[in-house]
Amino acid sequence: MADFIGLNSPSPVSANHDDGPWWRGLTRYHWFVLVVAALGWLFDCLDQQLFNLARMPAMKELLASASGPATAGDVSFYGGLSTCIFLAGWATGGLIFGVVGDRIGRAKTMMLTILIYSFCTGLSALSRGFWDFAFYRFITGLGVGGEFAVGVALVAEVMPDRARPYALGLLQALSAVGNFGAALIGIGLGQMQLLTETGLIAGWAPWRWKFVIGAIPAVLALVIRAGLKEPERWQAMKEQSRRTGQALGGYAALFADPRWRKNAIVGMLLACAGVIGLWGIGFFAIDLQQSVLRKTFEAQGLAGAELAGRLTIWSGVASMMIQVGAFAGMMLAARICQRLGRRAFFAVFFTAAMLSTMLVFRYLNDVTDFWWMLPIMGFCQLSLFAGYAIYFPELFPTRLRSTGTSFCYNVGRFVAASGPFLLGQLSGSVFAGSAEPMRPAGLVMCLVFLLGLAVLPFAPETRGRPLPEDD
Repeated sequence: MADFIGLNSPSPVSANHDDGPWWRGLTRYHWFVLVVAALGWLFDCLDQQLFNLARMPAMKELLASASGPATAGDVSFYGGLSTCIFLAGWATGGLIFGVVGDRIGRAKTMMLTILIYSFCTGLSALSRGFWDFAFYRFITGLGVGGEFAVGVALVAEVMPDRARPYALGLLQALSAVGNFGAALIGIGLGQMQLLTETGLIAGWAPWRWKFVIGAIPAVLALVIRAGLKEPERWQAMKEQSRRTGQALGGYAALFADPRWRKNAIVGMLLACAGVIGLWGIGFFAIDLQQSVLRKTFEAQGLAGAELAGRLTIWSGVASMMIQVGAFAGMMLAARICQRLGRRAFFAVFFTAAMLSTMLVFRYLNDVTDFWWMLPIMGFCQLSLFAGYAIYFPELFPTRLRSTGTSFCYNVGRFVAASGPFLLGQLSGSVFAGSAEPMRPAGLVMCLVFLLGLAVLPFAPETRGRPLPEDD
């Protein structure tokens, strides 16, 4: 297998062709690394989106008691709380495994994080109440948070400089395939649900089956163990560390140097704006469309399992529409980054994300709106994350690349964890008198994208520059 994928081929960082398409000159091993890292993040995002689709029906079942069903207020509050807990686990895991990735290697850490998030996603299907569900989601978040930073660090260090931004943009774009797959799973389970009288599939609610399916990526860990080696950049830095005693990874080392400290703070604030915008606002558009559809279907006389099945299907459709736009945006992100530069890219897309999300929360009122509003919002919001995948590894040296990328991407999640809770509080308290309180609450929270714009003057431009190292 090692010979087949090119493990014994010339150095994976040696190919560099200035003319022709970005992929010209890539070896089989380059492609193997890109495919493995992309699959890791794809399945990671599949898990995230399955959670978004399963959250509300899970809360309704887990919070129900002998005295009756859970109230709409409890479902909304605990749904937001479960998302906060998942994001807190994500942030914690990112911070822990970012350092681990610098110290023991990218490939080993990626295998470990995939096993964690796959196993605990499967355990989520066995939940008996809210708190064990929340515990499983927190541990799942540890693995989810750790996988991204080591994956992008791995690809950034293996790819030639010219191919690097395009490969990282493609890696992030393929995450939309995972999200799209989650939507198809949701639609398929909804169709099966319509064929039953109880709304159960083989005795289980559809939301539980979503988490069972989310455990499958554990198989990818076997592929990683069989064929992936550590980047030569990291191996050289590991050897240098042995000779000099210079630390690999760690937040003390990250903040000891003023250059890396500034880059870490700027990257973290940029990530805060996008992560809160997506997890605290954007993904709740799925809940908003359920409110719109529920009124429509109830007016048509639907109830019981048929109503639940229709809502399950249309939740999947809404998610698919977001991901169609997301895939297109992330595929274009690398080209836009290369054409405009990193700072101009973020300026355009923070503005576009704010306006498109406001459009959805203000004007989405009918099924026909799903087909164009949600793809536009997905295009604008998720393109930011392709920008993060390209930009963050360019801010740090090899000895701190996984640590620094994790810090940027995951400290923001601690702040972002308050986003769903704040949206729920605005919906349930400040705008409780509104007919659809999520709409004004979402509009207010869209102002978070202005944070990203405010930080950009302090962000270094990295277009056309090699990966940095210590002077």
